[in-house]
Order: sequence, then C-alpha cells, then structure tokens
Amino acid sequence: MEIITERKEKVIYRDGDKVVKMFSKKYPKSDILNEALNQSRVEETGLPIPQLTSVNIIDGKWAIVMDYVEGKTLQQLMDEDSENIDKYMDRFIDIQMLIHSKKCPLLSKIKDKMNRKITATNGLIDATIRYELHTRLDGMPKHNKLCHGDFNPSNIIIDENDNFYILDWSHATQGNASADAARTYLCFALKDKAMADRYLNMYCKKSDTAKQYIQQWLPIVAASQLVKRIPGEEDFLLSWVDVVDWQ
Repeated sequence: MEIITERKEKVIYRDGDKVVKMFSKKYPKSDILNEALNQSRVEETGLPIPQLTSVNIIDGKWAIVMDYVEGKTLQQLMDEDSENIDKYMDRFIDIQMLIHSKKCPLLSKIKDKMNRKITATNGLIDATIRYELHTRLDGMPKHNKLCHGDFNPSNIIIDENDNFYILDWSHATQGNASADAARTYLCFALKDKAMADRYLNMYCKKSDTAKQYIQQWLPIVAASQLVKRIPGEEDFLLSWVDVVDWQ
C-alpha cells in the first residue's frame, strides 16, 4: 500500500482503487466505528462522497476502507491558480451550501458536541468564560442542517471530469449551518487571516447570512478547537475565546 498522508494516530493509504484509513492501536474503537457510521449516513443523503466499503482489522489495527477518488484537492487547485482564487472560493461555498441543504437526522447534534468540548476546556479556560460560552451556545438557534465539521478546500477532490467529491466526515453533525461556517472560517484563519475574511464575505453574500451571526459562533468553535491542544495554536485560539462580542 502507498502512503497518501500521515496524521496523528492514523495513516491513510492507497490500495489500488481503495483508500485505507488505518488507526493506531490506542485510538478509541468507538470513535472509529462512529466515523464509519457518520460516513454511511451521509452517503444516504446522496452527496458525492467516497463510498464506504468495509471496516476491518488489518495487522491488529482498525481500518476504514472506502473508494479511492483520482484527482486534485481544491486546495491544490487554489495554490496552483491563485489568480483565480475567487472562482475556486465561489465553488467551495456552493458545495458547502449544498451540504447545508441536506438533512441527516440520525447524526449527533452540534450543540451537544460543542457543549462537551467547552466542558473539556477545564484547565485551559477559566470557569467564568466556560459559563459564558455555554450560555451563548444555549441561546443560539436550533437547526437540523447537515454540518461537515471540518470543511476546508483540502477535503474536496476534483476529478478529471470536473466532478467533486467531499472527504472526511468524521466530524459530521446536524445543527446550525452558521456554526459550520464559523468552523470553516477558523480553518482558514489558522493559516491565512486574509483568506478567512475573503471566505466569510463571500459566504455571507451568497447565503444571505449576516456576518455578525456567524461571528457569534467564533468563540464557541475556537474553544472546541482548543481541546485538541495543537502546538502553536493555543494563544491564537485563547484570544478568540476571550472575546465576548465580535465586531
């Protein structure tokens, strides 16, 4: 098998016309099975995603096997043709809005997940701020739209016929689309603030969403990212979490 990419606690391989996502032995089995279940549930919406084919144990490690899609990521295309960045961003947002148009009622609710994440920041964020985050989250409108949870250009494959496929449904939930957009803004902002602002402006215009509405979610999604304890991100995320009102 050929290694496609290596991540913390997992390695993704290509094996002919299949992709094998193999997890470390200490990775929670429940998380692996939940990821496979998420993927199978999203398949039922009809969205173009790689088809799940099996969940196996390979060399003593759990693995999820799905179809391989030949092509380039949207991020690669954006990097190679930066003069046309708005064209790619426009398509990126169209795909995200297509995701948000779907319902997947058996997925976990985004508010439940965010509440668990905020609670898990004990030791990173003081009790007063955690209380404010829980209170803000509780007051946000409840929706039931499909949310990707890690929607960024690296998770879209464009094939030779210009068809797109959406990858990595491990964080999928149902809930408020603006929370998902805030998460995407964060993904961009961790690398390029100007690109994040470009995304937010275009998303709000295309979806007819008030920018302030998405900004209300930013401290919440920053807290949820903080629990991952990724080196180099903590100060940046804490500066967002500590902001009560975004302007």
